[in-house]
Amino acid sequence: MKLDWQSPVSKIPYVGGISARRLERLGVKTVRDLLYHFPFRYQDYSQITKIRLLTPGADAAVQGTIIELSNIRTRGRKFLTKAALADESGAIEAVWFNQPYLSRTLKKGLKIGLAGRVENFGGRPGFVNPEFEVLKEGFPPAHTAGLVPVYPETARLSSKWLRNRIRSVLDSVKIAEFLPREQIKRYRLPTLPEAWRMIHFPASFKEAEEARRRFAFEELFLFNLRSLRQRQEWEKRRVPLKISYAEHKERIDCFIANLPFALTGAQKTALEEILADLGRDKPMNRLLEGDVGSGKTVVAAIAAYLTYLCGGRTILMAPTEILADQHFQTLKVLLEPYGIKIALHTSHKRTTTEPSRDNTGIQKPKEEAESDLWVGTHALFYKKGRFERVGLVVIDEQHRFGVEQRAQLFQKAKSGITPHLLTLTATPIPRTLALTVHGDLDLSILDEMPPGRKRVKTFVVPSQKRTAGYQWIRQQAKAGNQAFVICPLIEKSEAESMRQVKAATREFETLAEAMPDVKVDLLHGKLSAKEKSRVMDSFKRGETQVLVSTPVVEVGIDVPNATVMVIEAAERFGLASLHQLRGRVGRGEKTSYCFLFTQEESPDVFQRLKSLEKIANGFELAELDLKRRGPGEIYGIKQHGLTELKVADLTDAEMLKIARDAAQDLLRIDPQLSSHPNLDRELFRFSKALVEPN
Repeated sequence: MKLDWQSPVSKIPYVGGISARRLERLGVKTVRDLLYHFPFRYQDYSQITKIRLLTPGADAAVQGTIIELSNIRTRGRKFLTKAALADESGAIEAVWFNQPYLSRTLKKGLKIGLAGRVENFGGRPGFVNPEFEVLKEGFPPAHTAGLVPVYPETARLSSKWLRNRIRSVLDSVKIAEFLPREQIKRYRLPTLPEAWRMIHFPASFKEAEEARRRFAFEELFLFNLRSLRQRQEWEKRRVPLKISYAEHKERIDCFIANLPFALTGAQKTALEEILADLGRDKPMNRLLEGDVGSGKTVVAAIAAYLTYLCGGRTILMAPTEILADQHFQTLKVLLEPYGIKIALHTSHKRTTTEPSRDNTGIQKPKEEAESDLWVGTHALFYKKGRFERVGLVVIDEQHRFGVEQRAQLFQKAKSGITPHLLTLTATPIPRTLALTVHGDLDLSILDEMPPGRKRVKTFVVPSQKRTAGYQWIRQQAKAGNQAFVICPLIEKSEAESMRQVKAATREFETLAEAMPDVKVDLLHGKLSAKEKSRVMDSFKRGETQVLVSTPVVEVGIDVPNATVMVIEAAERFGLASLHQLRGRVGRGEKTSYCFLFTQEESPDVFQRLKSLEKIANGFELAELDLKRRGPGEIYGIKQHGLTELKVADLTDAEMLKIARDAAQDLLRIDPQLSSHPNLDRELFRFSKALVEPN
């Protein structure tokens, strides 16, 4: 049978139903999947060693002729195969245990290759269970010479078995190139058939690296094409109502002038970009990315106010009830004086403000007498009926919502139209990477902090200083300040790897006992919404002095009197998460402190934590996190499917830029890919795989 890309692996010679099911455990269902099942390393057998030069303890490859062969059944009914192999320099013995089929393969006088660890046979070198293959004229060895690929394996499917199947497929399947010829030439990439041979059976490490560069480009190029095509589709949509800044400039300027603080230069720039987007007939799709405390909410509030002035409504989505309530309280202070009616809609709360008389002069139709701004959690998805005249949707920390949930929210707006979309995130991401991850969005960055904001003094606290640290916290609480104590788990874990991690419940009991004269409370995700509200309200009012919590407070909690942040087992958090937690203090006029408690003694871990003592800028920390921990910790990576990429290195800024530029160049001249049908088909397959990974 003729094989093609989409042929099921069961059609490959010597792959039956059982092997096909085993391959499926590796995510391999088709011929294409098998060819994209790349080695994770290579065993270097490029030097064939003379037998007399073998040294016990080293990995080596030899070639020679079988001069003796015996098959023995031991007393324990085990099968033992012994072979003596000779070359022109000497002879060596090899032993295989429990592989009776070798008696049908190995014959005296046969020329074979052996590869593996050289053992000590009573003072003589020898092999135990080495890799072997019969050497044939015109067929280069695949298992015992050269760079031998080692693959991710599963039970009963060895790398040797995979090498044999991949080699047979490469010899029989016709491979169609899909990258544009001009891209291959411009970036000096191997073609697809060349790249597959070079990655599976490379002649050198340099050749393997060239193949990986091709596949890294391929993945990022396709990812960027997907993002840019999504942008094309978005720009075909239309908005539900006209929003004009020019018509309401005086009121917007007055609103800004009446704020109790001056906008930073970064806020002004971002606001100009957002107001310009709102004035277009195509819906905005913009990410507002800003460090902790950089002022994203007030920028969103101004956009919501302009939407209101133009007769539209705004929906603001938050990932947690605590954060939704925080936004509701902040927006109430900012917008209620301007006659804007704000509703809070969560699973456990339904609250609507009653603003003073509308002083804007805007006449609202009777059927629109309900709220002008909805703030809520995922509970908004289940609100009965549609939201009428929604002009703007703001989603805070979008990566915490699923794609289907976001689509469901837009369905709540009137069909056939799309509101403007503004996404907020407090997790900085390096700009080069952001252009790839969020290629379908426009990007505004708040990289400037409001004037007067004090830097949080940060200290790494080793275990021997823990007691002194807690005594200092007690003194701060007695002096009228408040503290967060963050633990990564709700309950004690039995797992060995988490043995040193303090559970929040245990920490609460310890602190309550150690500080009997201080009010300590506990907050975690397993509390009911009512209990969470009670705990947070008590802390905000200053009744609770020390709040022990899981990282539920990571985003959005604003308690100006909180001046101390203690993070237990700090080594278990990424720098971005630690920076987020640190941002919960330092919001008032007092000097604030962050203590990173750790029992980890590794110099690398300690140095990583020490970087927070020196660096206060979230964007710098994001760069550091990307280099040290990889992209997995970064906002949006997993949600956008980038963890499904097999080869691309998201820390390679040069390749990120090359792939993005190549995608933009191609879509400028062929926006529908009508001149590149192979690429269009591959892009469809790639996009589907990101949404529905194996």
